[in-house]
Amino acid sequence: MKKLLLFLSCIICCALCIKANAQEGEDRGYIVKVGDMAPDFELTMDNGKTIRLSQLRGKVVMLQFTASWCGICRKEMPFIESDIWQKYKNDNDFVLVGIDREETADKVALLREVTKITYPLAYDTKGDVFRLYAYANAGITRNVLIDKKGRIVMLTRKFEDQEFKALCQKISQMLK
Repeated sequence: MKKLLLFLSCIICCALCIKANAQEGEDRGYIVKVGDMAPDFELTMDNGKTIRLSQLRGKVVMLQFTASWCGICRKEMPFIESDIWQKYKNDNDFVLVGIDREETADKVALLREVTKITYPLAYDTKGDVFRLYAYANAGITRNVLIDKKGRIVMLTRKFEDQEFKALCQKISQMLK
């Protein structure tokens, strides 16, 4: 009888763990979901200008959350530069903003230099904007694609080849 109870307890624990992991996998640390209105925010860019998301309505907006200490971010950023920014930087219907989480201006400048990116970067010095989109303890490498009406149309996590290609395709479709 004790063995049966132990066995059933193990089965229940495994089922709960699987369910918890499935939920984590489903939201991938995001608070928002596809179809939601993107939470509004205001940030200072590394060029000194201020940006407010709601003022970008009518444009396709890509938010790229990053940090200098994030190896995956540094790997992804040159691809964002070449495959997205260089392709659409002159398109008035597209805005790309890299949002650096909880770092100083010096670290952001060094990140720009090391990754050789030219796209706009903003300072999220306290992580407040990040926490509008994802849990505070969630991983940093993530992109949010927002349509011209301000709705989230795609959420990515980490830097996976297929997902990045899908992101590039979605931007292309939205800008046709």
